[in-house]
Amino acid sequence: MKDPILKVNNLSISFLNEIEWVTVVDDVSFSLNRKETLGIVGESGSGKSVTSLAVMQLLPRGYSRIHSGEIIFSGADQELVKLHNLPEKIMRNIRGRTISMIFQEPMTSLNPVMRCGKQITESVKFHLGYSNAKAKSYVMELLSEVMLPDPQRIFRSYPHQLSGGQKQRVMIAMAIACRPEILIADEPTTALDVTVQKNILRLLKSIQKKFDMSLIFISHDLGVISEIADTVVVMNKGKIVEQGTVKNVFQNPQHPYTQGLIACRPPLDRRLKRLPVISDFTNNHLHDIRDAAIISHEERLIHHQKLYQGNPILVVENLKVHFNSRKSLFNRKSQVFKAVDDVSFRVFRGETLGLVGESGCGKTTLGRALLRLTEPNGGQVIYNDREITRLNPETLRRMRRRIQIVFQDPYSSLNPRITVGEAIMEPMIVHGLESSGRERKKKVMRLLGRVGLEESSYDRFPHQFSGGQRQRISIARALAVDPEFIICDESVSALDVSVQAQVLNLLNDLKRDFGFTYIFISHDLSVVRFMSDRIMVMRNGKIVEAGEADEIYNNPQEAYTRELISAIPGS
Repeated sequence: MKDPILKVNNLSISFLNEIEWVTVVDDVSFSLNRKETLGIVGESGSGKSVTSLAVMQLLPRGYSRIHSGEIIFSGADQELVKLHNLPEKIMRNIRGRTISMIFQEPMTSLNPVMRCGKQITESVKFHLGYSNAKAKSYVMELLSEVMLPDPQRIFRSYPHQLSGGQKQRVMIAMAIACRPEILIADEPTTALDVTVQKNILRLLKSIQKKFDMSLIFISHDLGVISEIADTVVVMNKGKIVEQGTVKNVFQNPQHPYTQGLIACRPPLDRRLKRLPVISDFTNNHLHDIRDAAIISHEERLIHHQKLYQGNPILVVENLKVHFNSRKSLFNRKSQVFKAVDDVSFRVFRGETLGLVGESGCGKTTLGRALLRLTEPNGGQVIYNDREITRLNPETLRRMRRRIQIVFQDPYSSLNPRITVGEAIMEPMIVHGLESSGRERKKKVMRLLGRVGLEESSYDRFPHQFSGGQRQRISIARALAVDPEFIICDESVSALDVSVQAQVLNLLNDLKRDFGFTYIFISHDLSVVRFMSDRIMVMRNGKIVEAGEADEIYNNPQEAYTRELISAIPGS
């Protein structure tokens, strides 16, 4: 018999823009049972995080309002509490104590000038009334409970001194400190490596079981939801389009939007020419396309025979990038960190070479070293028979026109003070391309259309675009100088799976039309496999395994590669 601990009935939420109230959550109803995990899934802007913030009464005052519906909590004492209209003073005692939340981005949720241990003890002292000594002892136990190494060091550390996975575990320790009855986890694994993500999911399940908690897990990734949830709610544009048990929704999705979400992640059992996108389903364009779009083993073999007949466009020999770092203020002796440690490989014209590994393995440093954005300490980088490591600054600048890079975070790589059109035109001016400003503007317009953006985007600023649109702008800027080699550095890692599919298809379309060569860097092996002809697996600055992409996935030789594959959600 179902025993709901939380019921959301006909909830509608509006936000105030410059002139009017806009509905962002529209007539949403669902319930969470005791000891159950409810997954809420949808793209950015679907209303899933806003709904969870409404449960916690953390919506911005003055700019948001619940204009209909109710949120009812039934705690251990079975007393019904209407959360949506509780006074802030009472809600403050519930928040963190009875209902707690793990936020999406731990670095912005943790106070950067306060030690991690102190941030957790504050909550413990407020809600449980512990003394300083008792709170510290209890927090040390919590840090051990979330499997953090060396709790003493973590307790004394500031957030910036920890890795992404460690910061997320600190957030989990803070959220479970008062043994809440409901834990809300809002995209807690989105920016994490697949192996760290797997460990965080395992940790949340074990904590839930240990303390009999109910869990709301919010994500844009149905693969992650399938790993952890019992029931699932699918949201799109503020509405619930489908809900039910995970098994029913995943095996027999009824709504076109859900079908599209499931289909747009690169499949693990076959190789597609292009990924389905949600619009294919919502516009009834995709029913029999999947079988026709499969690349056979024979097709791939013929393609690779042609690809590897020629000479390599890039040869990297014994490349090294080392950094010196001091242990502490009192220990002046420097240590050498080998970010890239004696790496050698080749890339052939028209190939996509995938580079995969966890954060900190050296893959981004390697990509930057190829362009000398980070100077190598040794080795050779030979591009089209020219050794990049020996070029003078002016020759290097001209050579960079041929090799472009698309960075991981398009927002930080775009100047927020200039329009998108100016950002795309800027490298043309630097390299003296096109005969006039008028011709440059025409080319920018063509590029905007090529990456699927309206011409009106020219006069808009980066903050006026979504993450996926900003990534398209970064790709258009890379194309502006007519390159032949592009390094994609985690260029889809922070995107919704549906937007990710669109960007991956775009990159493949551009490769086909312009004959590009790619190095595609990611921590997600399923995405790298879809994109790549060959894959290199990197760990601790070294290439530990390399080979044809399907062979690496189907028959990995290294234990580390097998670990990366087993961590893929839904694998």
